[in-house]
Amino acid sequence: MRRLNIGRRSLLGMAALLAMANPSRAQPAPEVIELWPTSPPGGPGPSGPEKVSPKGSVTNVSRPRLVAYRPTHPTGTAAIVVSGGGYAHIEAGAESTPACRWLQSCGITAFELIYRLPQDGWPSLAPFQDGQRAMRIVRSRAAAYSVNSAMLGMIGFSAGAHLAGITAVRPDEQIYTAVDAADSASARPDFVGLIYPVLSMMPPFDHTHTRREIIGMHPSETESEAYSVERHVGGDSPPMFLAQAADDPISPVDNSIMMFGALRAANVRGELHVFQSGGHGWGMGRPGTEVSLWPDLFVRWAALNNFPLSQL
Repeated sequence: MRRLNIGRRSLLGMAALLAMANPSRAQPAPEVIELWPTSPPGGPGPSGPEKVSPKGSVTNVSRPRLVAYRPTHPTGTAAIVVSGGGYAHIEAGAESTPACRWLQSCGITAFELIYRLPQDGWPSLAPFQDGQRAMRIVRSRAAAYSVNSAMLGMIGFSAGAHLAGITAVRPDEQIYTAVDAADSASARPDFVGLIYPVLSMMPPFDHTHTRREIIGMHPSETESEAYSVERHVGGDSPPMFLAQAADDPISPVDNSIMMFGALRAANVRGELHVFQSGGHGWGMGRPGTEVSLWPDLFVRWAALNNFPLSQL
């Protein structure tokens, strides 16, 4: 049995490598889904065109959207993938794009979220409005994408994990006015992956760009608690997978440890992996490092929680 498990993990790793090396191989091209039928709430936002760096970092976002990666043979599971960047930029090239291609290669319908940034002049609520809206749009269109509407998750990296976490633990809060029928769908993800996450806005773990962009340099305790994900976990929160390195210099590993403690206290299913080393911002994981194990560990965890993430 152990030999079979190792072989399966090896196949999953090969699928990820093939997807990143040749993302167009036997897979449909990505398609764009606009989040808002007209101007997003809280405008006007930035002026001028959107900017994308040579490494795929996105800024000056005025058109929040989803980029859908449809697999050739969908399993029925889907995930919205959210890059980090401290709410100042979106590290799509290093995080969400490779992750979406990996998921697509495994039969998962992946949706890359390009969200609005407070750094660009949007209100601090804008990313969370986009997170809720993205969940509702995908759930309302589940049948069209061969997705089971009860098997829709979110995977977030760094500040993107904060966005995913807030969406997961505060899904029913009305933070924008409904614009169409899609807004009657639930914004609660069915499962969540939090990768080197920024989650707490509480001292002494609040020295992050994420906190500065969302609640400023000198927030009140009430403001800090409102955007600390671990403070809002309840019995109806979705199961969560956490992975972080102990030597993370940007987001202290205490973020994941506190979050796992909150999940345990609320009797919510969770799994925590703390790697000895790896730092921050490793995306799918650098080859040959501990942190490169997280995709396989996530697949196994999801399968145990009845969210199949692979046809292999």
